[in-house]
Amino acid sequence: MKNMDVASVSRFTFLIIAVVNAVLNLLGYQTISDELTHDLVTLLSGAVMLWAGWKNNYLSKKGQEQKKVLKKVGLK
Repeated sequence: MKNMDVASVSRFTFLIIAVVNAVLNLLGYQTISDELTHDLVTLLSGAVMLWAGWKNNYLSKKGQEQKKVLKKVGLK
């Protein structure tokens, strides 16, 4: 497991949890309340939107330098 990064392991772990949860719900077991699910989806959606906004714009010093380089070589 030395070659796997933490992000890949965590994504795969969440996938397994989601599949187990879906199967249990299909079998009639309520594992996570609808209110908690709604709250988690809202929180995660907000976090993803903020992350995507940060990553897709030139807000940091590194991003501003990247923008300068892109302009210099005619890609921006």
